[in-house]
Amino acid sequence: QAQLVESGGGLVQAGGSVRLACAASGVRFSTRFMGWFRQAPGKEREFVAAISRNGENTYYRDSVKGRFTISRDNAKSTVDLQMNSLKLEDTAVYVCAAGPGFATAQSARVIKLYGPWGQGTQVTVSS
Repeated sequence: QAQLVESGGGLVQAGGSVRLACAASGVRFSTRFMGWFRQAPGKEREFVAAISRNGENTYYRDSVKGRFTISRDNAKSTVDLQMNSLKLEDTAVYVCAAGPGFATAQSARVIKLYGPWGQGTQVTVSS
């Protein structure tokens, strides 16, 4: 029923940029927070960024602040993640997910409040 499909991942040099896109269907997109998460080899999935229903509020993990930008287009039911100044430690599978209808700066980071999830797209940063 609900489906989230990520695209845009690939191999990029450290210091470079990549833009990820997530297209959603089967969800009432504009009523949900949307988020990006990532999972690196040997690590648990972690929060990257989230955006409120109308895009007014955005939240980022500290390590990506100033480098990543999350945005959404409710008319197209898409949420993007622009990633600049990429570092080796950004290498991971990036996954988008639909979040709650309401969230705070704290709860927007809570993985268990999200679902459904996309399948993910690999981003590999090379030196």
